[in-house]
Amino acid sequence: MWRIYQNFIRGVSVNTWGKAGIILTTSTFITFLVLEVARLAEILTNQYMGLITYMVLPLLFVIGLVLIPVAWNLYRKTTGKTTRELLRQQFPDEEIQGRLTGSRLFLIVLGLTLVNVLFMVGVSMRTLHFMDQPRFCGNACHQVMNPEWTTYQVSPHARVKCVECHVGEGIDALIDSKLNGLYQIISATFHLYEQPIPTPVHQLRPAQETCEHCHWPAKFYGNKLLPNVSYALDSLSTPRYTTLNLKIDSGLRTGSPGIHWHIADENQVRYASVGDDRRRIIWVEVRQPDGMYIRYENTRLSQSKVQTGPDEEARIMDCVDCHNCATHIYEQPERAVDERIRLGAIPRSLPFVKREALSALTNNYNSVSAAMQGITNHMQGFYRRNFPRSFTGSMSEIDTTITVLHSIWRRNIHPGMDITWGTYPSHIGHPNEETGCFRCHNKFLQTAAGQTINDDCTLCHSLLANQSAEPFEYLQLPDEEQPEFGLRQYLREEFLDFFVE
Repeated sequence: MWRIYQNFIRGVSVNTWGKAGIILTTSTFITFLVLEVARLAEILTNQYMGLITYMVLPLLFVIGLVLIPVAWNLYRKTTGKTTRELLRQQFPDEEIQGRLTGSRLFLIVLGLTLVNVLFMVGVSMRTLHFMDQPRFCGNACHQVMNPEWTTYQVSPHARVKCVECHVGEGIDALIDSKLNGLYQIISATFHLYEQPIPTPVHQLRPAQETCEHCHWPAKFYGNKLLPNVSYALDSLSTPRYTTLNLKIDSGLRTGSPGIHWHIADENQVRYASVGDDRRRIIWVEVRQPDGMYIRYENTRLSQSKVQTGPDEEARIMDCVDCHNCATHIYEQPERAVDERIRLGAIPRSLPFVKREALSALTNNYNSVSAAMQGITNHMQGFYRRNFPRSFTGSMSEIDTTITVLHSIWRRNIHPGMDITWGTYPSHIGHPNEETGCFRCHNKFLQTAAGQTINDDCTLCHSLLANQSAEPFEYLQLPDEEQPEFGLRQYLREEFLDFFVE
């Protein structure tokens, strides 16, 4: 068998191109098998070796296969001989002699072709499997995707593969994703990508194909208690509580709609926005029980003469219009510090720790090394100057705080991709009029008759405390002498009436 294979190799190695093709196919085939065994044995775990194994080697293998017939064709044109004459010249008679099942040379070519086909099918399957792994997405283009990879690893969806959300269902989605991936490789190679990378609004799959595999409107019913704690900038970092009873119902089961009313099957909300960031809403249309739509136009945009674009950019509202940072969650500095203090990662025993931590994080640093050194210098310098007597005794708490602040900065700030605080705002909640609920629930979106979209606070949640000293302060009987007596009485009664109903 080996002698027959040797004769075949000599026969097709008719010139330099033919020899190059043979060397390329043989060496890449053997190298692939060796690297694949090493990966299966977990000897090689580096993702860049995976790129070589599943992308570079198969490409070289195919190039080698193409070179062999190209070389033969060139050789035939150079010599002026026919294919039959060249076969007699290159191979022994017994190998080209015709038989019932074909010549031995034909069987060799057929066998090698089947091996090549099976090899390429196996490689293609392994390549698709490799490219579907989150580690490939995060590490293959390290500089470009490192921010997404960093936030993904600490997200609620850290055990969900990237392709589950970014590819979706069906062969069309798979092909689109691979073609898009090819362009991304070219963009990364020639530095054609934007910095920061814009949110892929047009490439996102519909929520029915992604989010609703695990979450769907029928599951959203009842209420959810959301206690938030923030800390003052005083010496004690005094806690302040904002407690919400979120009405998360879609209205399908209880008939009492809440936040997820927007995605209930019988409701449909569609809108158009200026650009792809979905912050400035041009108009909103809400389907009525009779199937007709009522439209709310943004009067502020029309007055400012903003170029809004055609209505064909309209979008039907789904999960990601609010949960736009469900996985790649970038924190705001104050919220990040508050959460670490709440968890005990940053000790409140340090005087002014909230204020100084926030100041250290939000300084303008132009590199990772500058940020790490700057945060360290800021925290150590503040306590050394202002609390010299207790500085030495508090070194462990200060060092702990510095380490936590380093991790916060590394997670959220990426100078190489121009990502800083607020680059990717979340649309959960309503911090301002261009993010979250107030994009639509505001006085500027009006019907022709002047009707606006309801923006009552209690539409989506009951307010049990708001920057208060106690987590459930508004549930207590208010004192008539208090300045906010009427508001607190209304909020208390609204919450109690909601549960009585």
